[in-house]
Amino acid sequence: LIYCYRKPKTKRAKRFLEKREPKLKENTKNAMLIKGGNANLTVTEVLKDIYAVKKPFAVLYKKKNITRPFEDQTSLEFFSKKSDCSLFLFGSHNKKRPNNLIIGRMFDYHVLDMIELGVEKFVSLKDVKNSKCPEGTKPMLIFAGDMFEVNEEYRRLKSLLIDFFRGPTVPSIRLAGLEYVLHFTAVDGKIYMRSYKVLLKKSGCKIPRIELEEMGPSLDLVMRRTHLASDDLYKLSLKQPKALKPKKKKNISHDVFGTTYGRIHMQKQDLGKLQTRKMKGLKKRPAEKSAEDGGVSPKKSKSA
Repeated sequence: LIYCYRKPKTKRAKRFLEKREPKLKENTKNAMLIKGGNANLTVTEVLKDIYAVKKPFAVLYKKKNITRPFEDQTSLEFFSKKSDCSLFLFGSHNKKRPNNLIIGRMFDYHVLDMIELGVEKFVSLKDVKNSKCPEGTKPMLIFAGDMFEVNEEYRRLKSLLIDFFRGPTVPSIRLAGLEYVLHFTAVDGKIYMRSYKVLLKKSGCKIPRIELEEMGPSLDLVMRRTHLASDDLYKLSLKQPKALKPKKKKNISHDVFGTTYGRIHMQKQDLGKLQTRKMKGLKKRPAEKSAEDGGVSPKKSKSA
């Protein structure tokens, strides 16, 4: 296939294309939330609540889209390229698979992997009458259960959930910013998603007392179908550019205690020509100078 590149005619189009260009440090991943052609009220409310949690790094499509991601992925790839989203959540409902959610991610605008989850129980944000976290709060993610480490499908689901909810990369963290927790538990073939608000209470010392208050949304999920990328494609998606890899520093070593030692290579120095402090007491006497010059006295002989 031959792709023809058209030069942008306006500055706005140029900025748009520059924004989409590959970067050494990629932007925060955006997610698109799509409603299927036969989505019911429960699925619609789930998508709205996930959108409220994910904002502002999400796009919610309110119109229904008749598509089946496990059979045809072209429409998902089209929406991904149109909205510049590398994550997606698709909701649908039918008799065979009621209250169905498909969570997945893209690589180079093609579906990398996706997992189908069924919603068995749902508690909305509106149903929990507590204070909510402000929009754009970066959550703390907690995963409990051996299945996230033992089973390959659950391990890939954990990676997918981290990608979906992690939010922007921040250089530093302040204590007051840790106010939102997303907890995922895998037990007895089910995945329980719970969200809590962190309350910092007075404890009489520097470290505050932590309390968790349920905030919503709350989901009881069960895994259905999976579409996982091959090991080669998954390894390719994790590849980092050479410019981001840390360069090995030469002549530096560390001991068992973590002390850093550096080796410096220098040319041989002539210490006789070393510049010292000019003090009166360090000056050479005339006799010493004459001895160095070979016994010739520096004083001139007087002519008779």
